[in-house]
Amino acid sequence: MATCETCGNDYDKSFQVTMDGKAHTFDSFECAIHALAPTCDHCGIRIVGHGLEKSGTFFCCEHCAEGEGVKGLRDRI
Repeated sequence: MATCETCGNDYDKSFQVTMDGKAHTFDSFECAIHALAPTCDHCGIRIVGHGLEKSGTFFCCEHCAEGEGVKGLRDRI
């Protein structure tokens, strides 16, 4: 068994995610998202799926990007 780095649960079905060359151990996708998903620089939610990025700044949607004064980004359709 391995211990989740987010919640500390020692779980027999834990899994690892490698990001930027470093392995991370989790007991659920929820914990992996909490630890690794970027947050929207406008509203603060975790970005799960397609987001928008401009010069290293992440947004969950076009509306939030525009709320920070970033123009020219479009949601994926």
